Amino acid sequence: MIKIDLITGFLGAGKTTFLRKYADYLICQGQHICILENDFGAVNVDMMLMQDKLCDSCDLEMVAGGCDKDCHQRRFKTKLIAMGMRGFDRVVVEPSGIFDVDEFYDVLREEPLDQWYEIGSVITVVDAGLDERLSEAGEYLLAAQAANAGCILFSKCQTVSDERLHSSIAHLKRALRKVGCSRDVERDILCKNWDQLTDADMERIVNCGREDTSFEKYWFDQEEEFQTLYFMNQPLSGEVLAAKAREALENPVYGNVERIKGFARDGEGWLQCNATRENFSLEPIAAGQEIVIVIGEGMDRKKLEALFSDKAASIA
Repeated sequence: MIKIDLITGFLGAGKTTFLRKYADYLICQGQHICILENDFGAVNVDMMLMQDKLCDSCDLEMVAGGCDKDCHQRRFKTKLIAMGMRGFDRVVVEPSGIFDVDEFYDVLREEPLDQWYEIGSVITVVDAGLDERLSEAGEYLLAAQAANAGCILFSKCQTVSDERLHSSIAHLKRALRKVGCSRDVERDILCKNWDQLTDADMERIVNCGREDTSFEKYWFDQEEEFQTLYFMNQPLSGEVLAAKAREALENPVYGNVERIKGFARDGEGWLQCNATRENFSLEPIAAGQEIVIVIGEGMDRKKLEALFSDKAASIA
């Protein structure tokens, strides 16, 4: 049977950064893998960020978004059926940060997938500087993604104080208690600078499995609670995009903006923007696209559209 891993994490936690390391490790172990980007969005930026991993030992696939949850689940199942015939040793699924993990388990219980796939490891990435201002839906997703994870991997540990890290761990535990999860997660938490992860650390993660833990289900539609707005064909410079992203994240007039990602022109090249209220990066990337994606709750589309228009004035 094909092992299938799930890498989850709330918006901006660092799933894609870890996935790159995880893929490199599996390839070095001689495994033939496929990375499946499973997103609700019509444009999958993370898929673009993984293009350099394509090789004889690593394929990339995507479940197209832009549809309702039931349609998205059918597409997920159809994609896994097609992939099951291609001889992979392992499939690694990276979903959206607002992904409800029940979809993953529900699909794998259905025929014929239950005969082809077995769940390998469920890994949840949590930001060491976890935002204390998460909404009720955000708190639920944080807990639901961590509840059954075999490994809870904290990101950016080297960038925060020990006090802040301990506060984030306590925050995660509170979120789990809030949904009635009695699991003691302490033994499954890994806090370490990812540049210092050893082969032993990676083996622990690869073989972490999953926890069979119950919690209270919060029935909600992710696409109703969280909005994803796409602003296409915006030829913004890195400086202008950075200023506009910070304005959108910090000014409540635009609503509760949780995450901004996209690309900016840099002469003949490209810069990748990845921003939350707690973290911001603007880094060179081989290829990009004139797009800005904004994810959040209760957002004002018209104001954000005006902000990210290339005709709008640069923000000082």
